Amino acid sequence: MEQEARVLRAAGGFGRARRLLAAASWVPCIVLGLALSSEALLTAQPAHHCGPDPTLLPPALRALRGSALLDAAIPRLGPTRPAEALGVLSPSYLAPLTRAPRPSSWASCSGAAAGPTWNLVCGDGWKVWLEQVSHLLGWRLGCVVLGFGRRAVFVASLVLTTGLGASEALAASFPTLLVLRLLHGGTLTGALLALYLARLELCDPPHRLAFSVGAGLFSVVGTLLLPGLAVLVQDWRLLQGLGALMSGLLLLFWGFPALFPESPCWLLATGQVARARKILWRFAEASGVDPEDSSLEENSLATELAVLSAGSPQPRYHSPLGLLRTRVTWRNGLILGFSSLVGGGIRASFRRSLAPQVPTFYLLYFLEAGLEAAALVFLLLTADRCGRRPVLLLGTMATALASLLLLAGAQYLPGWTVLSLSVLGLLASQAVSALSSLFAAEVFPTVI
Repeated sequence: MEQEARVLRAAGGFGRARRLLAAASWVPCIVLGLALSSEALLTAQPAHHCGPDPTLLPPALRALRGSALLDAAIPRLGPTRPAEALGVLSPSYLAPLTRAPRPSSWASCSGAAAGPTWNLVCGDGWKVWLEQVSHLLGWRLGCVVLGFGRRAVFVASLVLTTGLGASEALAASFPTLLVLRLLHGGTLTGALLALYLARLELCDPPHRLAFSVGAGLFSVVGTLLLPGLAVLVQDWRLLQGLGALMSGLLLLFWGFPALFPESPCWLLATGQVARARKILWRFAEASGVDPEDSSLEENSLATELAVLSAGSPQPRYHSPLGLLRTRVTWRNGLILGFSSLVGGGIRASFRRSLAPQVPTFYLLYFLEAGLEAAALVFLLLTADRCGRRPVLLLGTMATALASLLLLAGAQYLPGWTVLSLSVLGLLASQAVSALSSLFAAEVFPTVI
């Protein structure tokens, strides 16, 4: 590790070339954030999903037809407020799964979407949960494919993401869509994680947090753009096709080594000095450093690379199982993995507590995106000043406190208190997840 740090310093340190590449890695986060946020819109429940039986309505309402009948059939809490039991009040075109074989059991506000759709409401609503679980499982599978290099995984993931996104738009059956969503989740996560690690390895330690927060904010921009695109295209298949098109454009530009070279840190850590030499040479020249020139304090880049080449003539790869021989590292990884699991998993509980307090789907969606941005800004202001561990501990305590108070007294607390605790819990859990990922990347060796 020390020798690799000397090589990077000899190549100009965190100079102009590395800064530009790290900043350029923010742009793909918009497309990836947009694609990863689509799950909430694709599985949103339509406002009207179980059609009413006119014979069960009062005589004055039986003559109504269409949307007027549906509006009149919604249970009310008071004179004007619909019951929360109906779920999210979102436009029906955002949910791709809107067709019923029996008109008497299901209805929708808008006309049928282009192409085949499926009955995934009422008694078949469990299939939506199955799709969500398969997509999340794909996210997890995408986290284990980084042993082939950052650039190789990123480019391959973008190629597969483009093809799978287009295939989802053309899916003719629900089982086909289920498999495609599983694979699509894996490729999206593979691209995002490869980009995340490559960015961290480009930055020196003092700049890692700032550039990670910048990438997170660009991802939030993609999340905020998604509802606007959904309103424009008015169909989930077109939305998926548009996402595939953007992934293809991303591949067209970031597929070139000039914008996304292989990580020199990973190449040096795995003993691929010859490949690292070309990239580091370009970094040194772009930063105005002569690779052949030695100073009194440090050797030249050529000298440092020659030392590394003599010590490791063949590439060497490592397995994550090697962490079991290093007690401190795997223990830290276990703790950080658990905190990341808690921070990500408990958000569903906070969303469920927050949903009755927020009248519309879009308001809840934008509130979550805003809280994610606020959590990233909070980390930017505190994690370098106070340290990673104290901020992580503070976020974990705030998450646990909000969760316990909601669990113990949600039915007794006033609405504004439930709203405040849910917002605090979402904010703290998002900060915990983001900081756990950054902390783990800094703790684990580059090759792992």
